Amino acid sequence: MEVTDANLQLLAGYLQQTLSADPNVRRPAEKLLESTELQQNYPVLLLNLIDKSQMDMTTRIAGAIAFKNYVKRNWAAHEDTDGPDRIHESDRNTIKSLIVTLMLHSPVALQKQLSDAVSIIGKHDFPKKWPQMIDEMVQRFASGDFNVINGVLQTAHSLFKRYRYEFKSQALWEEIKFVLDRMAQPLTDLLQATMQLTKVHENNMEALKVIYGSLVLVNKVFFSLNSQDLPEFFEDNMNTWMGAFIQQLAVNVPALSRDDDDDPGVLEFLRSQVCENICLYAKKYDEEFKPFMEQFVTAVWELLVKTSLNTKNDSLVSNALQFITVVAERKNYQGIFENPEILARICEKVVIPNLDIRPSDEELFEDSPEEYIRRDIEGSDVDTRRRAACDLVKSLSLNYEQKIFGIFSQYLEILLAKYKENPAANWRSKDTAIYLVTSWASRGGTKKHGITQTSELVPLPEFCATQIIPELERPNVNELPVLKAAAIKYIMVFRSILGPQVLANCLPQLIRHLPAESIVVHSYAACSVEKILAMRDAANGIVFGPQVLAPHVNSLISGLFATLAIPGASENEFVMRAIMRSFFVLQGASMPFMGVALPRLTEILTQVAKNPSRPHFNHYLFETLALSIKIVCQADASAVSSFEEALFPVFQGILQQDIVEFMPYVFQMLSVLLEVREGSGSIPEPYWALFPCLLSPALWDRTGNVTPLIRLICAFVKQGAAQIQAMGKLNGILGIFQKMIASKANDHEGFYLLQNLLSYYPAPEIQSSMRQIFGLLFQRLSLSKTPKYISGIIVFFCFYVIKADGSQLAKLIDEIQPNMFGMLLERIFITDLKNVVKELDRKMVAVGVTKLLTETPEMMLPQYAQFWPRLLHALIDMFEHPLEALKGIEGEIVGGVAEDPDAGYQVAFAQLTHAQPKQQDHLAEISDARQFLANALSKYSQKRPGELTNLLGPLEQEYRQILQKYCDQAGVRIV
Repeated sequence: MEVTDANLQLLAGYLQQTLSADPNVRRPAEKLLESTELQQNYPVLLLNLIDKSQMDMTTRIAGAIAFKNYVKRNWAAHEDTDGPDRIHESDRNTIKSLIVTLMLHSPVALQKQLSDAVSIIGKHDFPKKWPQMIDEMVQRFASGDFNVINGVLQTAHSLFKRYRYEFKSQALWEEIKFVLDRMAQPLTDLLQATMQLTKVHENNMEALKVIYGSLVLVNKVFFSLNSQDLPEFFEDNMNTWMGAFIQQLAVNVPALSRDDDDDPGVLEFLRSQVCENICLYAKKYDEEFKPFMEQFVTAVWELLVKTSLNTKNDSLVSNALQFITVVAERKNYQGIFENPEILARICEKVVIPNLDIRPSDEELFEDSPEEYIRRDIEGSDVDTRRRAACDLVKSLSLNYEQKIFGIFSQYLEILLAKYKENPAANWRSKDTAIYLVTSWASRGGTKKHGITQTSELVPLPEFCATQIIPELERPNVNELPVLKAAAIKYIMVFRSILGPQVLANCLPQLIRHLPAESIVVHSYAACSVEKILAMRDAANGIVFGPQVLAPHVNSLISGLFATLAIPGASENEFVMRAIMRSFFVLQGASMPFMGVALPRLTEILTQVAKNPSRPHFNHYLFETLALSIKIVCQADASAVSSFEEALFPVFQGILQQDIVEFMPYVFQMLSVLLEVREGSGSIPEPYWALFPCLLSPALWDRTGNVTPLIRLICAFVKQGAAQIQAMGKLNGILGIFQKMIASKANDHEGFYLLQNLLSYYPAPEIQSSMRQIFGLLFQRLSLSKTPKYISGIIVFFCFYVIKADGSQLAKLIDEIQPNMFGMLLERIFITDLKNVVKELDRKMVAVGVTKLLTETPEMMLPQYAQFWPRLLHALIDMFEHPLEALKGIEGEIVGGVAEDPDAGYQVAFAQLTHAQPKQQDHLAEISDARQFLANALSKYSQKRPGELTNLLGPLEQEYRQILQKYCDQAGVRIV
């Protein structure tokens, strides 16, 4: 594809069509662009189009988005599959030579997309393959053009922000040092020059907006570069940076403050980032930051007291409170907080105002309940004042418990008395009181169990009895909804502390609130019920089992399904999760409700399939369906036909309409239904009608489909191998195996498929393909061997030895290349046997290697006999090697899909807990692999007297003793 004006116009036309609202115009254009994107010069053509100022801006933006997505999809795609690079080398070099300059002189709308593309490329290529990028960017600091400077800073921020959360490693340290050597001084110079410009342009509001915007970005880059460790340069220049931060906290340019009370302006962003920066230093670099601590505490305190309650200040106040919280945690600064007057002022001026519910919170509660829930109980990334104030209360309560108890007790009495005077008018006071008690009493907990450690000074069960349960007992479930939600949340948070008896009393009240009109109230009620039902006792038994639930079952199940009929609640994830949990707890006791529940669940699935928009709800819906199949079919296996009859039309619709979000779930559900049928005869015709579609390459290109599709194909192989043979589909399945084995992310799936083919497919046909299969395995081994792949190939070859025999393995491998069997033994088996992690795999390997040692004549050939004692040595090492030491390797052996965040949008595979495949032990008859080895060696020595003594000759004394121990335990001896 040449870079010509004609091609540019052609490309512009197709990009314009991708913006069409008409799918008949849009989709063909999208498909055409996708089919041409791998041609040489395509990305260069895109960049040329983006750079054409005379081109329509919407087309240029479409081009910039297309370019960013192209980079996402293709820049690192070859790193996983070891396949050919999708981007031509010349295109890669041209992109890197053009993109920074293009990004920096482009309009803002294009700059954002190109900056993202630079960040993606930088993540993979910087610094080793693109060392000049940082120099090219830093040079632009001297341009004086703040649109260019801000473009550089935005890109630097995108590129370096991963330093905030990446695990420490030598490679990371080297990269950060590389950046610091080139960026730290220019960034500091830019800070000082920009601070100076704030004075020069103090009367030019438009210039100040851009200048302060630059300071925000400078501070963000500073945060990233300081996140891993305190760089020597910044330690040497702390006076410069901290002085600038103090000035930035104090600066007041009223004209830059937005009239809007909701959206933060540049000054709010700036102060918020400064608070984040000094919080990092206070937390991680306490000693170096100590000289500046007092002046920052004063500056932040003054800022907190004078900052309004407007929503636009939420992030600023949250970060400022976090800084005060970090300081309060440090024993070095106890003097600041020990004065009761200061603590009282903190409580009055900072804590209580930020715990109070504001009109904006009430508005969120009413108009955006999902966002309110996300912030309040799900702990979203959005910083809230309440959460930050709660953290401060916890910190103060921990270090100054007695003093805080006295102060907060007084405030608590005032708040509750005010509520008692006029509940309808003063309900906000009680809401604040509940939050105060929650944060004041909490000492620690987990997401799974809620708060598990509390202050002994706060009587939580008593507060629940006197202040919480009365709120829930009010006859009208729709009265004072914000207060109801706070009361329900209290029970949810302290469920592990309140005890089974109190919770048993609360349960009917929570169930009563399921039909509440408020989305927040019925969501909290459902969430609380689910979490209470999930509780387990010390013996890991369910606390609220079917017997305890019996009196409430009707109201619970009917209430949950009724909630889904409330406007705005039809796809409430908390309700669906509570339905799933209820069925799980009830098990067989849920059968009477299945007649009503299953048609309703099928109806819901039909509806949500039209427009899947709530991933968590959809997940729990499929979980509930899978669990229902399990419960019903355990009682009556023939009921699987009823499920198939109800669900197949919906599943077929999902597959025909290519609803990508649901396909991984459908494949899991089909596997569950097929596995229930195991042993019941042949697979019904509707499954076979679907089977050829499962081999379609397009399905396998989506990472989320891979794991569930492999399982489904294996279910077909297990139960219908003869029919697959009659259909002539083995080559199609082997094509899938070839695709899997070439992928670092999915090679384990290839081995799993191969094991099933060896186990269940007619042996003559599969054996005729084994040489080709082995060739592919060795090809991948030579191109890219990872610890996970080596472990997989060892397990598979041992499985092959068990299913066929060792002689056949040796013969097949040596046919590929003479004496290659010896190389496999020496370089793979002997060196890596002990690194196999999973327990069943280790048993498979132990039995396979034992059979190689005792049942494979080729092991006695002159060229291979030398490996016999070394292989036995490696096997004993594996037996004696504790599994705990292998955790690092196990992390790489995955059962799901490795998602690349920069690979473009992909539906991830989400394993359904209630549709987990049964783990199959192919060697269930062998309980102890060590004894199996001892017995096999004993039989071998009896069959060939004296030979074993020679073979064991080179074995070290320690290993002979271990072997003797195995024989003693097995009650056998070696002749």
